[in-house]
Amino acid sequence: MYSDYGYSEEKHLGKPYDLKLLRRLYPYTRPYRRLLCISILMVTLITLFEIALPYVTKIAIDQYIVPRTESNTAKEPERQFAVDMDDPMAAAVVHQYPGLFTIKGSSAFIPYDELSGLSKKDLSVLRKDDLNGVAVISVVFLGLILVNFLLNYLQVLIMEYAGRRMMHDLRMRLYRHIQGLSLSFFNRNPVGRLVTRVSNDIDNMYELFTSVIGFVFTDVLLFLGIAGVLISLNFKLAAVSFAVIPLVILASIRFSRQARDIFRILRIKIAEINTWFSESISGIKVIQLFNRERENYQAFERLNHDNYLVGMRQIHVLAVFLPVVELLGLCAIALVVLHGGNKVLDGSLTLGAMVAFISYMRMFFRPIRDVAEKYNILQNAMASAERIFQILDTTSDHPGLLQGSLLKPIYLDRIEGLSLEEVSFSYVPGEMVLKNISFDLRAGKTIAVVGPTGSGKTSLINLILRFYDPIAGRILVNGRDARDYDKASLRARMALVMQDPFLFSSTIRENIFRGKGRVSEAVIGRILEAANCKSLVEHLPDGLDTVLTEGGGSISSGERQLLSIARALAHDPQLILFDEATSYIDSQTEIKIQEAMARLMKHRTALIVAHRLSTVRNADNILVINRGEIIESGPHEALMRRKGFYFKLYRLQNAL
Repeated sequence: MYSDYGYSEEKHLGKPYDLKLLRRLYPYTRPYRRLLCISILMVTLITLFEIALPYVTKIAIDQYIVPRTESNTAKEPERQFAVDMDDPMAAAVVHQYPGLFTIKGSSAFIPYDELSGLSKKDLSVLRKDDLNGVAVISVVFLGLILVNFLLNYLQVLIMEYAGRRMMHDLRMRLYRHIQGLSLSFFNRNPVGRLVTRVSNDIDNMYELFTSVIGFVFTDVLLFLGIAGVLISLNFKLAAVSFAVIPLVILASIRFSRQARDIFRILRIKIAEINTWFSESISGIKVIQLFNRERENYQAFERLNHDNYLVGMRQIHVLAVFLPVVELLGLCAIALVVLHGGNKVLDGSLTLGAMVAFISYMRMFFRPIRDVAEKYNILQNAMASAERIFQILDTTSDHPGLLQGSLLKPIYLDRIEGLSLEEVSFSYVPGEMVLKNISFDLRAGKTIAVVGPTGSGKTSLINLILRFYDPIAGRILVNGRDARDYDKASLRARMALVMQDPFLFSSTIRENIFRGKGRVSEAVIGRILEAANCKSLVEHLPDGLDTVLTEGGGSISSGERQLLSIARALAHDPQLILFDEATSYIDSQTEIKIQEAMARLMKHRTALIVAHRLSTVRNADNILVINRGEIIESGPHEALMRRKGFYFKLYRLQNAL
């Protein structure tokens, strides 16, 4: 297990809200700029319609429900309802109640308080224009709501589509980049961390694009639009209602400072859980074998509890911030009621404007309350973005061409020869694994590499395949440095049969012929026959279409080895590399594997790393490596006559 859960690099990360990250995310929006512009246009219209709704209410109150009229006297303001005497039906009602109406010219006036003394029928006659106006306003109000609903639906649909596409592109870019990194990167980064990057962190970026980008425009436009309408309605009342904004800003700044570190820690804890869980599943055999279930459970419990505590800190911050903003919003409304109520009573402000003010104040603090949710998403996304770009900024330890060499890599068509010139290599600076290794491997010949465990045999194969590059010396292919060649074309001419071959969770056909397109039954039969896999495939329930479990765990190690030889045969390589191909195999299966290996090596160049010396007796040349250096070389008979290190190894194995 990793003592730091594989997360030591978290200490070196920068600001999670760094604007550089946002600039780096911008290129992923370019293919969808038209959709984003349409979405922003819709957001603008949605905001305008939302701002219009309280104003429509104001019009309904001031013009039709409680229309403003001149007061009866200057000393005692009294609201009067005016009646047009040119309307015969209205004039008839006025004449029915002579004591309630005061006639002035072509108009009659009645105090609003006296309207209750009229019958409902007469009242509807007098206020028919107001009732019609209210009906029209209601239709307009309903129309605005329906249009707003439709625009919201389309805007969400467009943003979700654009967000999904952008995250698809980013995930594919990250996956492609990870596949191209050198093995040293995967040695430093556990699987759980990389799974978190490609899954959870990308999902957080999706939340950023869909929830933050679009709604930032909504909230900003809503905030500015409401502020403008409030000032136009009544500047003094707007100034009073804005008095709490400095307090809201202070609360928001405090919240952002506390939340910033919490969101980062939370991302770390989630990735630590993924890493621990991934390693626990991979090492479940060892855990159960040594009865470490309890200790492993307790370690995971501590990790999970730390995640819980950080989550509770996040909830605590939100639980304080949201009620504070809500309280300040209610205080602003209270100020509007107090100050605006007095203005309504003295006639300097209409009732409709007062009602609209209260509605706008409720809407005014909604964007501020949304800051908490949006900031949460933003911080999560920025914490994820810096980790994603940290991987994208990671370059391969062996990028390709030598400095000062060719401008473009050479496509390798055929391997005529392989040479190593004074090659040295180390995984950790100062700890040499290979020292001054030199040899030549001509086309059609076989070289075997033997030596004790830890002498550097597998590292030699990794260098030839360019999983790593030497720190000194050169590896030459056809007389040219291997770094001059296109890596894909170089590896396409090679095949590796590993000590513990890896098989994918798919069919046997996919594992053997992956990337080969349609292969005829005749070719399939020849390959299976040559690899001694025919009887294995025939005994499986679905033959070549049998689905293997993860890593090929449903078949034996010997059967996996035979399938890996079949895979190598299917790709028709020119150079075969065997890495301890018969180390874990019983004697009967070893015979089958050696027969398959012999067929695979026929008319091909081969390099065999072997632990069992009996498998390399027929090699054209045998290199004996000890402590990273070649100490002996030659054919089997010559090495035996020399009675050196190889002779002792051979006698020791035969004695066993």
